[in-house]
Formats: sequence, C-alpha cells, structure tokens
Amino acid sequence: MVVVHDMARELPRTLRSLSPSHQIGIDAADYEVVVIDNGSARPVDDLVRAFPGRARLERLDPAPPSPVAAANRGLELAAAPLVGLVIDGARLASPGLLAGALRAAALCDRAVITAPAFHLGEVTHMRAAEVGYDTAAEDRLLEASGWEGDGYRLFEVSTPAGSSGRGLFGPMGESSSLFLDRETWRLLGGLDERFTLPAGGLANHDLYRRACRLEGAQLVVLLGEGTFHQHHGGAATSRRFTWDEMHEDYVAIRGEPHRPPSTEPLYLGRVPEAMLPFVERSARQAIDRRAHRDQ
Repeated sequence: MVVVHDMARELPRTLRSLSPSHQIGIDAADYEVVVIDNGSARPVDDLVRAFPGRARLERLDPAPPSPVAAANRGLELAAAPLVGLVIDGARLASPGLLAGALRAAALCDRAVITAPAFHLGEVTHMRAAEVGYDTAAEDRLLEASGWEGDGYRLFEVSTPAGSSGRGLFGPMGESSSLFLDRETWRLLGGLDERFTLPAGGLANHDLYRRACRLEGAQLVVLLGEGTFHQHHGGAATSRRFTWDEMHEDYVAIRGEPHRPPSTEPLYLGRVPEAMLPFVERSARQAIDRRAHRDQ
C-alpha cells in the first residue's frame, strides 16, 4: 500500500517498480497494490488504472496535510494476510522486495519486515539543493541507469537515506517499507493520528519503533533489497520542517526522545553485485562502532 500526494511525476515509476513485470519471485495474482491519494490536486485515477496488475485506489478529499489518516485508511482496505506500507509513494521498490517479504513472514509468528532505504543521487535529498540535484537531474540519472531492465541498478545511483545511514548492521531510524501481518497491524492500531505535521513528522519513525517493541516481535531485514526515494520536494526532505521541529513534536506526543529501536535483526536474502559497496561500508561502520565502544 502506497500513499501519494501530488506525485504525478513519481507515481508512474513507483507503480512500475511494483508491477508484475518488475517484481521477481512472485505472481501477479499473489498481491494487490492499494494506492491512497491524499488529496492530490490532480487525481491519479488514470495512473492506477494503467497498472498491469491488481490495484485499487482510494482518494481522501479534502485531506489533512499529514498522510497518517490516509495510511490508516489504506490499512483498513487492505485484505491480504500480509500488509506492507510505503507511506511515501515516491519510493521505488527493488525487484525482490515483495517476494522477500512473503518469505520473511513465514520465518516467525510476529515478523517485523523491512528493507534499507536509499535516496536517488549522490547525496540525501535534504542536501540536494547544495549540489544542484533536482527533478530534471534525477530524470536524466534514471534514464541512464537502466533500472527498468534491472531494478538492482538503483543501488549504483543512490546513497543511503538518513534512516539507514548507520548501515545494514546498525539500527534503522524508520522503515520506508514495513510489512506486518494483519494481527500485528491490529495490535499497533495503525499510525498515531496525533502526528499532524505535513508529511507526518516522525509518525513513521514512531510506527516502526512501536512495531519493534511488540512482545514476541522479530525484526527481519531483507538483505539485498531496498526502496529508493525520488526527489519531489517533500516536507522533510526539502527541509520545510527541520529534524528539531519534528522531534519536538514527537516528544510532545510520546513524552520521551525518539531513539532508533535496537532490536537485533535476522537477515534474509541474496546480495546483488550492485549492493556490495553498501555492504562493505556497512561492515566498516559496524567495526568502527565496536572499536569505539571497546575503547
């Protein structure tokens, strides 16, 4: 399930990455994509109808600035036993993301399944303006990358998102692709609708932290998969709201500072060649953290 707002440029590529012709190891009949349009100025009906698989569209209009209510509406509509949430519909999915989530769900009773997050380009999108990276540059980058023929090429043209900046072997700050079974979603109660900032503030961070803290939860990180954020001027990535402002909002709601969950994950999957530099970097980060801790 993906939530979108004014993403006429980004959504076709997001849907392309989730299409049966792009996803591997899973049949078209085995999954459905639910698109929640959170009050876009230009409706996305035609884009969803063009999806070459099972897809549904729900539109909230008028819609609040935060995507939280839209995400919760999508969770209500999703009928599958395993439900994945991509709260930012500008994210491309790697080819094995869906099949990997299905495999991970069979490992334990309460699997909390995710994959690392990346931003397209050489820097995170919070810094895009500093290096002159914009949508036109990104369009050229994607056109030259060959990602539609091999989605794993996206690892070659992206950088880890801030939430995955500690690498594969460090705690993630949030999940950009969270898969849980329906009972676990019910226990969580979806996203907390007190997070009303545009783009949701730290609602997604809060959701991931709460999921990892559930009794009996087992975090499963899909090794070799990921999501890739397209530059679109979002409230957080364009710095309309700073981390401090979003964190202040989190503290007001939760009564404590946000900290990434320290849950020890299981790793599942195969590492494509294009991801090896990230694995190497992640291992070095983990070794350096251990050396610093042991000093």
